[in-house]
Amino acid sequence: MGEPRRIAIVGAGPSGIFAAQALLAHPGIAVDLYDRLPTPYGLLRYGVAPDHTSIKGVGKALARVFDSPDIRFLGLVEFGRDVTRKELLGAYDAVIYAAGASEDAEMAVPGENLPGSESARSFVAWYSGHPDASRFRLTGVRSVVTIGVGNVAVDVSRILCKTASELSPTDMPDTVLGELRGHVIRDVWIVGRRGPEHASFTTPELRELLTLPQVQPVVHGTLDDIDLTTLERRPRANVEALKVAAERSVPDASLRLHLLFWHRPTEVEGRHRVAGITLERTALDDDGHLVGTGEERTIECELVLRAIGYRGRALAGVPFDEARGVIPHRLGRVMDARGRVQRREYVVGWIKRGPTGVIGTNKSDAAETVAALVEDLAVEPPVILQPADQLWRRKGLRPTTYDDWMRIDAAESALGGRYGRRRTKIATWPDLLGIARTARRNGPPKPRDG
Repeated sequence: MGEPRRIAIVGAGPSGIFAAQALLAHPGIAVDLYDRLPTPYGLLRYGVAPDHTSIKGVGKALARVFDSPDIRFLGLVEFGRDVTRKELLGAYDAVIYAAGASEDAEMAVPGENLPGSESARSFVAWYSGHPDASRFRLTGVRSVVTIGVGNVAVDVSRILCKTASELSPTDMPDTVLGELRGHVIRDVWIVGRRGPEHASFTTPELRELLTLPQVQPVVHGTLDDIDLTTLERRPRANVEALKVAAERSVPDASLRLHLLFWHRPTEVEGRHRVAGITLERTALDDDGHLVGTGEERTIECELVLRAIGYRGRALAGVPFDEARGVIPHRLGRVMDARGRVQRREYVVGWIKRGPTGVIGTNKSDAAETVAALVEDLAVEPPVILQPADQLWRRKGLRPTTYDDWMRIDAAESALGGRYGRRRTKIATWPDLLGIARTARRNGPPKPRDG
């Protein structure tokens, strides 16, 4: 057998790993998975709520991909800074971009940039132990308003509603648990621009939130005017869950969970930091468009979290649709602004389709892209490549490997043992790099045989 066709994947989150898994089904292909972090798994590691361990279990299935000798994980390599588009195309038969959606949608209202007004993504990164995350300080916060009615809003609200003892079995960093243990939050709000029948919550997650012990749900407005017979299964189940919650009484509640629909933010209030948020009541006009009614209310709060969506970030030199926040494509083949397919370049995941779907959605998404790539490889003559290992040496790069990740994994398990837990996230760059330092001194990973 001759030299394998070599594929680079930029991004080692679920979409990139599913693409690698699909490529492994085709003999004669070798894959290098690049990531700027020293750890694989992307949002599975840093985006899934720590108390949802069943979803995190997907990582065990994804980890089996790395058992193959035809897969390498290459951490601490940032696309655009450490390697360029041209360099990767010069070292691989094809490149797949799996960079995700790392920017936040904005509310575009006055006061949005006040201290205390943050993205839910940054809050999730903090409690998930992401090394880039800024620390959240909850001292003095008594009321939190989350804008958005999707599962991210549910996740951050649930974390704030739960007690530190309920969260202590998770892999949260101990500094995060310490901050949550000391907070005095009494009111958590979830605010949606449209009605509950339009919300994108998934019902199990919503029911879990609405039935937390010692939390009194408060559903504002009436649900009686919603015709359940006109709704599909999920929104109908959501409304039914809200109706049950509206009747629930929790006499010894230590915290109130407010759900307010048909309101949108118009201004974040405060002089030097967040002191409240003003909301305008909304409605649908005769054409079904969302409009403001002019009726306003202000909620006093010390923290505002926006959970209104993510968007992709342009990759250096790669075609990008600024309006949609994605890499334009045709069946996963990257296209430029004129609609011309870019040879040997492909895209998967949120940077391909936008931030939609669940983790499993990435599997079918990756299958579509890989089918196009394999079809193209069959007719594309091999190109003369500079081996990736030579590229790293020329640039002085020393990527970390999957073995380095396993050392980090073992260290997190050991740290968790000290706290009486299964694992505790190592959340700082110095600590992560310290574990990987030995391999980095020893140079880049060894090239594959053959």
